[in-house]
This record gives sequence, structure tokens and C-alpha cells, in this order.
Amino acid sequence: MRTLALGAIGVVFGDIGTSPLYTLQEVFSEKYGLHVAQASVFGVLSLVFWALMLVVTLKYVMFVMRADNKGEGGIMALMTLAQRAAGKSVRARRAIMLMALLGAALFFGDGVITPSISVLSAVEGLQVAAPALSHYVVPITVAILLGLFWLQRHGTARIGVLFGPIMVLWFLALAVIGVHNIIKAPGVLWALNPYHAVQFFMSHGAASFLALGSVVLCVTGAEALYTDMGHFGRYPIRAAWFGFVMPALLLNYYGQGGLLLNHPEAVAVLTAWVLEAARDGMSVAEIMAAGCEVLGLRYRSDPMVGRRFSTLTRELGDAFLRVEFPGRQHATLTEHRQQEAVDRVLAFFDARLR
Repeated sequence: MRTLALGAIGVVFGDIGTSPLYTLQEVFSEKYGLHVAQASVFGVLSLVFWALMLVVTLKYVMFVMRADNKGEGGIMALMTLAQRAAGKSVRARRAIMLMALLGAALFFGDGVITPSISVLSAVEGLQVAAPALSHYVVPITVAILLGLFWLQRHGTARIGVLFGPIMVLWFLALAVIGVHNIIKAPGVLWALNPYHAVQFFMSHGAASFLALGSVVLCVTGAEALYTDMGHFGRYPIRAAWFGFVMPALLLNYYGQGGLLLNHPEAVAVLTAWVLEAARDGMSVAEIMAAGCEVLGLRYRSDPMVGRRFSTLTRELGDAFLRVEFPGRQHATLTEHRQQEAVDRVLAFFDARLR
């Protein structure tokens, strides 16, 4: 259980774990016209808290993860369940299949650009701490991406064990820096009250609804809890979320809120919470955050690579070719089975296109 939970931290929560880097900065950007004040900060933090509670905890963790197909999640698992519910209606089953293929195609398209943009953004962030690295941004990005794809061939389970400790370090850095700023502004915890979210909408009008489009960035990657369920299982993912990931995220978001209350100008800085830690002499936290920014955002892209591979080998193979993988619920496919599934899936589509 502990090993699976550690692997889940390393694979499942890469996207949502890096959302604190940009969510609040985007919400308070100039295009929405929101000013950094206690009312607006409390309102946004309340929205972030309840978005995490309702979308991630209630929707995905408590309900969606129950809709598994032999322990598997993802769009093809949903397709299989929906086709079973459709009964013998050929038209309904075909419509469901087309919608699932469209969803898979959109996912693959998103997966083409996400790794490169995520890693590039992380490496560019290092220029804040080390401007001399500006000439090496592209070479470092290419090297990290090559390493990412090379590592993926070893399987999701092995990668999860390898990068689980790195993501643990990342979430610890989020929590430590968050607590540091909450101590300076403990009143920010009043934002847990949903009253502040309601008041935010009532007092800011249309701007509040526009800002809500950026608030949802805090739940980026929440679907990974469901799509990666077949790799680690429902209960390890839930344990990792409730016991470690969710508390670390909330501490950091509210720490950023406390920082903005004390230093409103910090919203203009990409890594404001890292710089605040450095300014106060927290050299250890600065090193943790700066190093983990690259490793964390680098690994934000790896779940996308892994889920594309999983969709091709596991979900498409099972949905269309009935490829069976014994003991697959909590185990990574062997190299032979991976290649066999890929070959059969490609042969299937090649025959349909001729």
C-alpha cells in the first residue's frame, strides 16, 4: 500500500501538484481587473478550496473512481461501461465508440504539446534564480525531454518508484513555504468559509466569473486520478490525496494568500513564494523549491506521456482487441506485452484504413 501510494504521488499528481505555480498569479492578472485586497484574496482562496473539495475530492475521489472497468479507468473504460448500459442497440454503441475515439484523439493531441511546454516553462523559471542559465534553456529542455521519453520505456511502476520521492520533496517544499507565510498572516485561514466566495461574486460582478476561469487551474490534471487508477489502484490514490497531496496544496495556496496580503506587489512575480522564502533567509526552502520546480514541472509532462502509452496499450487494446493482461490492475506491462499490444492496435487501425 505504501509503495503504491508513493508511486501514485510520483505519477498521478504531477499536473495538479504544479498548479500553485501559476493559479493565483493568473487570477490576479491585469486582464481581469482584480486588485489584491483582503476581500478579493479571501474570495479567491475560498473558491480554490471549494474547487479542490468539490471537483477533486467529491467528484473524482469519491464518485468517478468507482466507475472502473476491471480496475481500469480512463475514457475507454467509460466507453465500455456505457456500451454495456446501451444494451444491444448497435446505433447507440457506435455513437458511444465514436465519442470515445474523439475524446482519445483530443487527449493525444493535448499530449503532443503539454510535455514540451511544461518542461520549457520550468527551465525558463530557473532564470529568475540564475540569469546566467538563459542561454542554456533550450538545450536543457531538449535533454530533459529526451530523458523523459527514454525513461518511459521502463514502465509506469518503475518510474513511479523512481520519481515518487522527488514529488514528495516537491509537495514538502509547497507545504513548508506555505506554512511559513501562513504564520505571518494567520487570518488568511478565514478564507475557508464559503461566505467569502459568495461575497466575491456579489461584489465583483462579471469580473468574478471571468476570474473563475483561472481558478479552475487549481484542479488541472484531476482526471489523472481516474485515468491512472489501473496502475496503482483506487485506495492508494485516495490515501495519497487525503493524507499528503491535498494538505500540501492547501497549505501552499493559503500561504500564497498570506504573502499577497503582506506584499501585494508579489503577485507580479512568477515565483513570488520562492523569492519570499529567499528574502527571509530560508535558503533550504529556496533550494528545495527551485530544484523541485524543474523536476516537478518536468514530471508534470511525464503523466501525459504515460497516459498516452497506457491509452494505446491497455485501453484501446482491451476495448477493441480484447487483449488480456493478467494481474494488470496494479502492475506495469512487461516489454513483450507492451510491444504485442502496440502491434495489434496498429494492425487493427491499418486494416480499417485500407
